[in-house]
Amino acid sequence: MSQGLFRSTVAMAGASACLLLGAALPAVADDHVVKVTPLGSHDGEFCSRDRALVFEDPNGTRILYDAGRTVAGPDDPRLGKVDIILVSHMHGDHIGDQRISKTNQGTCASPATDVSTLPQSNTIDIAVQNNAKIVTGSEMPAFFAAKLKNAGGDPANSMLVRFGGEREVGGVAITTVPAVHSNGVSPAFLTGPLAEHLKAAGVAASVGPPTGYVLEFSNGLVVYLSGDTGITAEQELVVKDHYKAELAVMNIGDTYTTGPTQAAYVINDLVQPKAVIPSHANEPATSGGKVQEGTRTALFQASVKVPVYVPLSGRTMAFDGSASCVSGCQ
Repeated sequence: MSQGLFRSTVAMAGASACLLLGAALPAVADDHVVKVTPLGSHDGEFCSRDRALVFEDPNGTRILYDAGRTVAGPDDPRLGKVDIILVSHMHGDHIGDQRISKTNQGTCASPATDVSTLPQSNTIDIAVQNNAKIVTGSEMPAFFAAKLKNAGGDPANSMLVRFGGEREVGGVAITTVPAVHSNGVSPAFLTGPLAEHLKAAGVAASVGPPTGYVLEFSNGLVVYLSGDTGITAEQELVVKDHYKAELAVMNIGDTYTTGPTQAAYVINDLVQPKAVIPSHANEPATSGGKVQEGTRTALFQASVKVPVYVPLSGRTMAFDGSASCVSGCQ
C-alpha cells in the first residue's frame, strides 16, 4: 500500500470513529443547559474581590447573583440583559458600595474598585437600567424598594421571598434559605439624620438575617447559593434533604465565611451536591487561569470529593439538568 493511500485510509477510519463517537455521545443542546458566567475583576482569573455570577436559564432568563464590586456598573459589556438580581446580604462587597471602572485594573490581589456607587449601590444602578427584579428575603425588600424609587426605578420590582416560600420569576423557581452571618446596612448607604446617628454610634441598620438561595431552573437543575455563611444544620435538612441541590456555589474565604476545610465539610457531608463552584475566596486564587499552590482555593479543591469548577472571570460554564458540566469547565 502506498503512503498516500495509507494516510487516506487512516483519515477515513478516524473520521468514521469520530462520527460513531458523536452518535454515542450526543451533544447537549444549547437550549437545555444553564450557563454560569463569573464577572470578576480580571479576565480569566479568580481574584480577591470576585463575587458576581450570571446564571442564564435555557429560556433566556438572566440572573445576577451578588453584583458586588467587580461588575463595572450597568454598562459593563459582559453583563448583557439582566432580568433578576439576587443579593445575599447588605455588605458592601456584595451589594456594591464601589466598583471597577473596567476589568484588569489594579492587581488580582488588589483590584482598582475606585468608582463610588454610594448611596445607591452597584445593585440599584444595574437594576434601574435593566428594569430588573430584585428578589430578596428578610427585611431587605423594603430597603431596595425605597432605593429603586429614589433612583427613578419601579419599587414594585423589589420582591420578597422568605424562608420556606417560593417565587417563580422568568420561569426560575427562587427560594431563600438560612445563612449564618451579619446583615447590617452601612450608614454610607443611607441619608439624613438616621445615617448620621448610626455613623456616630458605630452601628449599622439591621434588615433581618442574611440569606442563601436555592434556584430551580427550567431544565431541572437545582442550585444552592450559600451566601456568606458558617456551617448550618439547614444545609443538610433543607438544602440537601428537601431541595436536593445538585450544584453548589460555596463561599470559602474564612474569617467572614466558612473557610476551605469547613466549606469542604459542608459539601462532602451536608449538601452533597454533584459539583461545586467556589466563591468569595478573598485571595488571588489563580495565575494564568491556574489555581495557585498554597491558596484557600487549592486546599478546598483537594478536600472536596466532587468536581470543583473554578470561576474564571468571563469564562462561561454550561450545566445540564443533572449538574454535569458540558462545556467551559476546568
